[in-house]
Amino acid sequence: MAQIFHRSTNTFSRITIFGAVFILAFLTWVFAELDRSNYNTRATVPREQPVPFSHAHHVGGIGIDCRYCHTTVETSGFANIPPTKTCINCHSQIWATSPTLEPVRASFRTGQSIRWTRVNDLPDFVYFNHSIHINKGVGCESCHGRVDRMPLTWQENSLEMEWCLDCHRHPEKNLRPREFITTMGYQPAGDQETIGRRLMAENHVQDARVLTSCSTCHR
Repeated sequence: MAQIFHRSTNTFSRITIFGAVFILAFLTWVFAELDRSNYNTRATVPREQPVPFSHAHHVGGIGIDCRYCHTTVETSGFANIPPTKTCINCHSQIWATSPTLEPVRASFRTGQSIRWTRVNDLPDFVYFNHSIHINKGVGCESCHGRVDRMPLTWQENSLEMEWCLDCHRHPEKNLRPREFITTMGYQPAGDQETIGRRLMAENHVQDARVLTSCSTCHR
């Protein structure tokens, strides 16, 4: 029986199969990189707000502690957005007639909340408790970055699952004494991992098996 296909067809078939595998692997890599990129996660992208608010000025310049505005971070799962009254505590005396702050004064007069743009927003299927992290020794800076250097606030980290798991597998890398929880630019007085392991014991931090369990973050 005569040869239907030329022998070179075998070579062409092999090249096509191997090429398809490499192309598929490359596309998978591209998709994974795009998925964790700042373009997709919106990390490091400054968020415009209805009223200009500079953490660099209030935290870095004036030195206001995070907890003055975000009063519930130590006791609640939710880090509250401060009420307008917190702003008025200062701005009834400072820049009291500034046109820029008129929306703040209007909010205080009417009782209507300012519609701030949320910066760090986790999906609804993720359980996250601020007070647990704070009381275990995770500093604000570890998740939110150097807010004292942010004229406009941005999301510092990807907030993706792999980022959370990296910390949950090695919590000692991010733990600090509780008196330094809100300190920006914190530097450990010694080896961080040694201090972190000591704080894990003192603060009763669960081991990695519990911290990486599905039910810890998905309830």
